[in-house]
Amino acid sequence: MTAKESIELTHERETLLITLYGKAEESRLADSLLQDHFAAGVVERLDYDFLKLRVTRDGMISLAMRSKALDDWTRDFLNRYPQATVLHLGCGLDSRILRVNPSRDVAWFEVDFPEVIALRRRMYADRPGCDWIGASILDDDWLDATPRDRPTLIVAEGVLPYLPIDAVPRLFRQITAHFEQGEIAFDAYTRFGVRILNLLPSIQATGAKLRWGLGDPYWLVTQAPRLTFVAEQTRLDPQQLTRISWPLRTLAQIMHLAPPLRRFGRLLRYRFG
Repeated sequence: MTAKESIELTHERETLLITLYGKAEESRLADSLLQDHFAAGVVERLDYDFLKLRVTRDGMISLAMRSKALDDWTRDFLNRYPQATVLHLGCGLDSRILRVNPSRDVAWFEVDFPEVIALRRRMYADRPGCDWIGASILDDDWLDATPRDRPTLIVAEGVLPYLPIDAVPRLFRQITAHFEQGEIAFDAYTRFGVRILNLLPSIQATGAKLRWGLGDPYWLVTQAPRLTFVAEQTRLDPQQLTRISWPLRTLAQIMHLAPPLRRFGRLLRYRFG
């Protein structure tokens, strides 16, 4: 029997295991949306007590819906720009590149803390067209390793809310100054949503803390003037809604009817250049 890989991650770095486990377990369901069997394989290789994260079935399905939507946006971008660059910020152990399966003409970069990238290298094989950048996305020089002159998609899932409040607009200014044109796709929560998420057992089990919340999506345009707001996805897929528990389904439907609550958590897409 092959020895399992031990993990020494804490706080925000440890939260990558929440998304990994949620997607892996959702893939085991008979009606799986994401079909992320890559994540399931990685979970089997890790020496970690995933049960302590207390990820519920509803949580698994919610993570799968979020990831599937970002995968679809990525595929859409690559259909429009076959020779693009993709930056997967805070990639963790996510298998997006395997799910999307881009052509070799795409320059794909997996970006995360050095210790996370080191772990990722042990879990995934090298892939043509994919490079690894071990750095904090708050560093000033990590973008130097990426080409400037290709259409670029930046995807960040479960990352930006953990950053300091003033760091997100600074990061967006840095990105839009470096690349000539592209899009940014990510998940965001209102300040109220951030407070609620910090109470989740899975977040508390890691000791992490969410900080950055966003209300009006146009606010980011005032902070990074090269940005143009493109889309906000708040409505859940009715078919997927039937998979979650009745209490959460009812709550989601009520929240969608109330504009201030509708933005509790959503996906956002911006364009620049």
